[in-house]
Amino acid sequence: MSGIPLPSEIEVVNLGLSLFADAIREQDRPVIEVDWRIPADGGPELVAALGRLYGRHARGIDEANAEVARRLDEGSPKLVGIEPAATALPGVDDRTIIHCGPSIDWEDMCDPLRRSVRAAIMAEGWADTPDAVNDLVARGEVRFEPANHHAAVVPMASAIGPTAPMFVVDNEAGGTRGFSSINQGPGEVAWFGRDTPAAVERLVFLRDVAGPLFSDCLREAGPIDVFTVAAQGLQMGDELHMRTQATTNLLIRALLPQLMGLDHPRRVELGRFFASNHLFYLNLAMAGAKSLTLWAEEVEGASVITTMSRNGTTYGIRLAGNDQWFITESPPVEKAIYYAGYGPDDGARDIGDSAILELVGLGGSAAAASPAVAAFVGGTMRDAVALTEDMYRVCVARSTRFKLPVLDFRGTPIGVDLRKVVELGITPKVNTGILHATDGTGQVGAGVAEAPIACFREALLELDRRLG
Repeated sequence: MSGIPLPSEIEVVNLGLSLFADAIREQDRPVIEVDWRIPADGGPELVAALGRLYGRHARGIDEANAEVARRLDEGSPKLVGIEPAATALPGVDDRTIIHCGPSIDWEDMCDPLRRSVRAAIMAEGWADTPDAVNDLVARGEVRFEPANHHAAVVPMASAIGPTAPMFVVDNEAGGTRGFSSINQGPGEVAWFGRDTPAAVERLVFLRDVAGPLFSDCLREAGPIDVFTVAAQGLQMGDELHMRTQATTNLLIRALLPQLMGLDHPRRVELGRFFASNHLFYLNLAMAGAKSLTLWAEEVEGASVITTMSRNGTTYGIRLAGNDQWFITESPPVEKAIYYAGYGPDDGARDIGDSAILELVGLGGSAAAASPAVAAFVGGTMRDAVALTEDMYRVCVARSTRFKLPVLDFRGTPIGVDLRKVVELGITPKVNTGILHATDGTGQVGAGVAEAPIACFREALLELDRRLG
């Protein structure tokens, strides 16, 4: 019996250990490596839940997810006004401070958030010094509430009092309204964890000058389509989280006639503030995202994440159709570049509501659009593209408005699917700043934080139980 002839040319597909693929490459033969791993790290309970969520529940979940993705993609958030928090936000009274992240008590707040709270309370005039704030809080005379519980989102270590001006953004398609504070700018500011007189004065300036004057300009200019401007900025190197320079410039250009027409003794001061605040559009993009995720939250039975938020101590997520928080410890920002003289031991843990941007196709999802972000994830555009590609793997759809030139204008990934996150062990990557952990220095760096897997696993098990 003649032997079976062996092939003279070999091409290999390798699954599993890369050791075998390396051996083929060393022999100069072509090899395709498949990144395969045991689903959910092989946890029996998680694997069983995934089996049901991808099995008998899959049709219902997929239909719900498609509707969530449609709402995130087709909603059209428009900036329609600026109002004080107590007027704009449902449920905020004259002794409420809203803050980033899930609910947290004063005793558990990280140092930057406590300092921001002190600055907000002093700006409200409830106390004159940080020590007086401590006494006020100890007497139980201040109520702390997550911004997310009031249809709002605030970045970094923001804490906002009832007189603070808020962007009002309407999503007419869904009848939902999202809010965010006005960005405080760089330097000695409360959202960076400062409670100095200068930080308090910036909050007062926003309330007494920037908020009213910007509101006057908006009344003259009419509503601003938040995501149309953002889509333009994306083509100019922004990813709308860590970098918003281009989008901010587009906004200022659109409002320039109204800004020039202001009849106010402090209009030049307002102009300087806008000129120096390259992150001004961040909060506006966040409010737009919130107006859409509020609409998406109304969909029952989906596995898409609609809230992702952190307060520097804890990290929380929520699902569409479910107002329950799933919470774990907030992680450090590991892929980071620090200012001279600072390093990982100085950085506070991940903080802020701005991770909402990664859920709607911006931030880490759009990293491939921004050369500036590449420096934080390896230094090359290939690294930035890899970050976006990871998000494609765990999302259910692509944006029709946010397009990536470097990827042949492919839409950014939207709709983070809880099932895919747990199955693959790939959690969303969030572009963010880093604050000093203990001494009130403010921002000491920036980087990319990886969402902790524990809260996603807990949410998956709850979704499995809820569906039956």
